[in-house]
Amino acid sequence: MALALPGHEVFERVQTIRLGISSLAGSRLAYGCWRSAGSWNPAEVTLESQAAGRRGILAAYEAGYTLFDNADIYCRGVCEQILGRVLREAWGLRERVLIATKCGIRFAGDPLPASPERYDFSGEYIVSACEQSLKRLGLATIDLYMLHRPDYLADPHEIAGAFAQLQEAGKVRCFGVSNFRPTLVTALQAACPMPLIVNQVEISLAKLDCFTDGTLDQCLAGQITPLAWSPLGGGLLGDGAKRLLPSQEGFQTAGIVKALDEIAVTRNVSRTAVALAWLLKHPSRMIPILGSTDPQRIRDATRAAELDLTREEWYRLLLTARGAPLP
Repeated sequence: MALALPGHEVFERVQTIRLGISSLAGSRLAYGCWRSAGSWNPAEVTLESQAAGRRGILAAYEAGYTLFDNADIYCRGVCEQILGRVLREAWGLRERVLIATKCGIRFAGDPLPASPERYDFSGEYIVSACEQSLKRLGLATIDLYMLHRPDYLADPHEIAGAFAQLQEAGKVRCFGVSNFRPTLVTALQAACPMPLIVNQVEISLAKLDCFTDGTLDQCLAGQITPLAWSPLGGGLLGDGAKRLLPSQEGFQTAGIVKALDEIAVTRNVSRTAVALAWLLKHPSRMIPILGSTDPQRIRDATRAAELDLTREEWYRLLLTARGAPLP
């Protein structure tokens, strides 16, 4: 049954910007579908958890999000299927949003029992993985296709060939990368005739590496849009964490949360909005990816797009997050 959608007036709540130097324009905040199935394990997915995932996606759209981020490994493809179902049921939605997904991570046992966990940027695999994502999403074309984590055997020219094949076939509009170090982005861009328009990396007040490792500098120089995954430190900087990645379990956020709350009270917004606004302040025009399935949290996050922190507020939060004076 087709679902009714709100009018375009909702988009005024979340500004839109262009991705890199492409013609793609998406919302200032993106919606991440990695929690849409309610689990990483397909065997644990229920009808109720899928329904909650669909509600989250629709709530994001209704709040003004138009960029939806996914990946083939999220619950081993189930999250792509959930998003695909929403696109089929909500008449006219596909024409109003950008769909992004990723490939390149292969699980142990794929395709043979003895196959190890690995990254795979071989041309054949990139093309095959994209075709499988298109089937799960029920689409003819993916707007933004990204390589998920750097393959140590990555051959830029082979990747470029796969990208060209997918683009010429009309299966992908634009390409990007995720979790790439700047030097590999440079090597890949040198081989690709099309621009790499995004680099999706972990950025938050609890994870500051991109400010010092050259990632954001490269984004500024190359007009690459940073997509910030886990912008709330796995939830620690927002309303609390339900599940942290192993790399996030050591985050020390008590002081940051206190500083966020102080500004939030002054600005009459939530700490979530302040934490996201801190990222939006950066001149690279990064796009935070919100992953909650709670409609109220999804709507609340949009306040960040209306909040322009002062330089003093921004640096106060940076100093707190660093836990040390500036160099």
